[in-house]
Amino acid sequence: MRPNRSVPPGAVIPFLFYDDVPRAIAWLGAAFGFTERLRTPPDAGGSIHLAQLNASEGSVMLRTGAGRSPQSILVRIEDVDAHCEHAKSQGAEIVRPPKTTEFGERQYTARDLAGNEWTFSQTLADVDPHDWGAIVGHLT
Repeated sequence: MRPNRSVPPGAVIPFLFYDDVPRAIAWLGAAFGFTERLRTPPDAGGSIHLAQLNASEGSVMLRTGAGRSPQSILVRIEDVDAHCEHAKSQGAEIVRPPKTTEFGERQYTARDLAGNEWTFSQTLADVDPHDWGAIVGHLT
C-alpha cells in the first residue's frame, strides 16, 4: 500500500461521528490520550468537519455527523474501481461512487446489510496535508 501523508496509517480505520468535532478532539485527548494528527480547516460558520487522531500505532477519524449512523469504517485497498464493481455485482448499495479526492485518494462508499457505511480508499499520491488546507497537529 502506497503511503500518503494525508491519510492516517493503517489498513482499517474507524470513523466516529460527533455533533461537535473540536469538543470530541479535546475530550478524547484528555480522557484517552489521543493526539491530534490533523483537521480540516473551519468552514464559513467556524465548524470543523473532520479530524484524524492517533493512539500509539492506531488511528481514528472523527466527522461531523448529526443524524448519521455512528458506525463507519475506512478500508484502504489497491483498486477502488474494481472493488466497487465487484461490491455492486454482489448487491452492495453504493452510497457514493468512486471519486478522486484533493488529498490523493480515490474512494467510494457502500452500505452493508445493517446500514453501516464502508468507505474503500486507494492511494493515488502522497499529498502533503498542507497542500489541501489541513491544519496539522502531530503527523506520524
